[in-house]
Amino acid sequence: MNYRESIREIPDFPKEGIIFKDITPIFKDPGAFTGLIDELYEEIKSLEFDYIAGIEARGFLIGAPLALKMGKGFIPIRKKGKLPGEIIRAEYELEYGSNVLEMHRDAIEPGSKVLIIDDLLATGGTVGASIEMVTELQGTVTGLAFIIELTFLHGREKLGDYPLVSLIKD
Repeated sequence: MNYRESIREIPDFPKEGIIFKDITPIFKDPGAFTGLIDELYEEIKSLEFDYIAGIEARGFLIGAPLALKMGKGFIPIRKKGKLPGEIIRAEYELEYGSNVLEMHRDAIEPGSKVLIIDDLLATGGTVGASIEMVTELQGTVTGLAFIIELTFLHGREKLGDYPLVSLIKD
């Protein structure tokens, strides 16, 4: 099965006027899930990085299997209050509100190269906050990867010149 056919559109979620792109049906189908991971692998394999940092929660579901496939470490970037130990945090704006992301202070060593991955690029706020934290820890972001990019929200333009992969532009 083609993973692209598995993406559902949910109108008015999480608020009226938003059309939510739901990728969770992909994970139910092993063929679709494998196809997604294989395509992302092909797109990012030429980038140089030590770690894949996945943004909660769907970034975990695609980042962790990619990290394993590539022999790289995986770093979770979580929503506020979910990580034990010493953390750093960054606040960001969404198209429908604001939120806070956190990362362990010892997640990466200075000079580490990090690929940040999430399911969707919208306004760029979530990934922008993730870039901020990696930079604060003296890491280098060497790429960004997404399944879907909502081009009409112009998030890419707010992120600078990082290599950016998006499999589906909507």
